[in-house]
Amino acid sequence: MKKLIIYSVPVVIGFMWLMAVHQTFNPVILKGPDFLRFYLILILGFYASLFILKSLKIAISSTTLYFAGFILLLGIIKLIRGFLLGKPVGFLVVILIAEGIVTLVFISGYVNEKIK
Repeated sequence: MKKLIIYSVPVVIGFMWLMAVHQTFNPVILKGPDFLRFYLILILGFYASLFILKSLKIAISSTTLYFAGFILLLGIIKLIRGFLLGKPVGFLVVILIAEGIVTLVFISGYVNEKIK
C-alpha cells in the first residue's frame, strides 16, 4: 500500500498542475509543449519515487511495472495522435525511447530478482 501511495504522488501532482493551468483532466488533448511538461512531471516524479524506494532498499514490485507501463502507454497514445494529426513528435519520440530503455533496465532487474 505504501508503494502505491508513493507512486501516486507524481500522478496527483501532474493532474493538479493540469487542472490548475489548463482546466482539464485529459492530457491527450493538450498541445505539444504543454503535454511534454505534463509528461515530464509524470516521468521525473515516478523515477524520483522509484529511486527513493531503491535507496530505502525496498524491492521493485509489479506495481512499479504497472505504473511505468501506464505512463509509457500514455506517451504512445499521444505519439499516435500526433502522427495522425501530422504534428511534429520528435521530442516525444526521444523521451519515449529513453523511458523504454530505463523501463527495460528495471524490468530486467525485476526478472533477475524473481528468478533468484
